[in-house]
Amino acid sequence: MAEARYRGEVVKLDRGYPLVRLEDGELLRCEHATALVKGERRRAVIGDVVEVAVPPAHDKGVIEAIAPRTREFVRKDPTERAVPQVLAANFERVIVAQPVGEVNLRRLERELVLAFETGAEVTVVLTKADLADDAATRATVEAVQALAAPAADVLVVSEDDPASVEAVRALLAPGTTTVLIGRSGVGKSSLVNMLVGAEVLSVGAVREGDGKGRHTTVSREIVEVPGAGRIVDMPGVRGLGLWDAEAGIGAAFPDVEALAEACRFRDCTHHEEPGCAVRAAVESGELTPERYASYQALQQEMAAMRDRREEARRMNKEKVSDTKRRRAGAPKGGRRRR
Repeated sequence: MAEARYRGEVVKLDRGYPLVRLEDGELLRCEHATALVKGERRRAVIGDVVEVAVPPAHDKGVIEAIAPRTREFVRKDPTERAVPQVLAANFERVIVAQPVGEVNLRRLERELVLAFETGAEVTVVLTKADLADDAATRATVEAVQALAAPAADVLVVSEDDPASVEAVRALLAPGTTTVLIGRSGVGKSSLVNMLVGAEVLSVGAVREGDGKGRHTTVSREIVEVPGAGRIVDMPGVRGLGLWDAEAGIGAAFPDVEALAEACRFRDCTHHEEPGCAVRAAVESGELTPERYASYQALQQEMAAMRDRREEARRMNKEKVSDTKRRRAGAPKGGRRRR
């Protein structure tokens, strides 16, 4: 019996096994073809369109090909020295969630860099406003807007304010997919449940003292929002290492990039060069030292990553060259003569 072949979309990733929704709506648990993983070193991620084969008497489908992606959400693989990790593919918007009562501006800068690098529309949503007072919320919104605007809109959502939930739902246009990112406990799953109008994702218990929730999302899943588009609740991401994020840094730091246009030297690194407009802005108070330090830290991280990638490419070429030399020196049969 010939194996069946299908086309579908990865709608859930759980412990490495993609769940694929086929074109007829059927859900099929899949694994990756050995040639795909070892040859191209590619794995399907949430949102990928894939070609699936179902061999006779096989309990899973086999992903044999991944269609070209419109965009990717990429970070440096936290377990590898110089390898990228794609977390999601084929989406139109990224929502960065942070709780209004405990916004981490430095982390937000990094999240915005990764979000902007995708080329998608970006929105910051401040969650758990029902746990913060109005004055603190206004101050937080102003601080976040100073960081994210005008490239990204900033919305505040509260469980007690249906209009705020509708404002977020309006971002999810029918036929589009949105990726929701944020660290553990910021209220991502609660936000998805509010958008859907039902508890489709489990939510960790919230402690009375500080309103912090436990991390409950362990898989990536596309959730359909009634009357709107789709949203992907990503597990809380601790490591946010940059991979190829020059454009993302520029988009997340438009104020610094604008200042840099006035530097005397085009290749100014904004350290000790004469005529540096960025350093002058820090000294005059136009640019805060914290903002400047974040920009420089991210730029230095990217420079270090470029060096590691170049080193990895060089070492890989050397390994390939050594392998070719060994093969050229071996007779047919696979062993050298003594």
